[in-house]
Amino acid sequence: MSATAIRFDEVTLGYGRRPAVHHLDGEIAAGSLTAVVGPNGAGKSTLLKGIVGTLRPLEGRIRLIGSSNAPIAYLPQAADIDRSFPLSVYDLVAMGLWSRSGLLGGISRKDRTKIEEALAAVGLIGFERRPISTLSGGQMQRALFARLLLQDSSVILLDEPFTAIDARTTADLLDLVRRWHDESRTVVAVLHDLDMVRRVFPQALLIAREPVAWGVTHEVLSAENLLKARRMVEAHDPHAHECHRNAA
Repeated sequence: MSATAIRFDEVTLGYGRRPAVHHLDGEIAAGSLTAVVGPNGAGKSTLLKGIVGTLRPLEGRIRLIGSSNAPIAYLPQAADIDRSFPLSVYDLVAMGLWSRSGLLGGISRKDRTKIEEALAAVGLIGFERRPISTLSGGQMQRALFARLLLQDSSVILLDEPFTAIDARTTADLLDLVRRWHDESRTVVAVLHDLDMVRRVFPQALLIAREPVAWGVTHEVLSAENLLKARRMVEAHDPHAHECHRNAA
């Protein structure tokens, strides 16, 4: 039996008292590669915020089991990142060391080597002094993946990491995701490209404000399950204050 990395105990997540994800009960295995999929408004990003701890459950509990001392490595959606902040690529990537050295811990020679290796791994050697405001979408995503590399976490959360970036960057960053999986890290990614999910991610969670299917990807992404998820989101009442288990 595989060890568990993340356990959901009848979790409800939401804003105010309005649930965005509810009745989530199950686990993500340690070292697994899991895609979270569902229609727009299904609660996918909300789920990642609950795992990383920026959103507290309204009900139930999320447990991280057997993770390393490093905090969860979390990549939010590109729209949530302020690129106008006066920061160089080097400094952005170096932020991945903060969880270990602290904000004022300084950068050692060993740290500089790690930063250079991370930049090389994402193809950004020569970009160190560029302001992040000058980067293309793909270059920015490469820099953020380099920061994730430096966090060296056993659990990595990615929220729509391949949206609006070029095919070459997508392929290069998918290679890093595969590398993390080969290193037995737990990777959970919110994705819209179902062909990519079928091709790369062995496990999938299909949600529509509550779980629809969870398990082996080719079984989860059946036409029947995808249709059910779409209908569940379309039938959702945004003004409801209470959540009730769907009887369907």
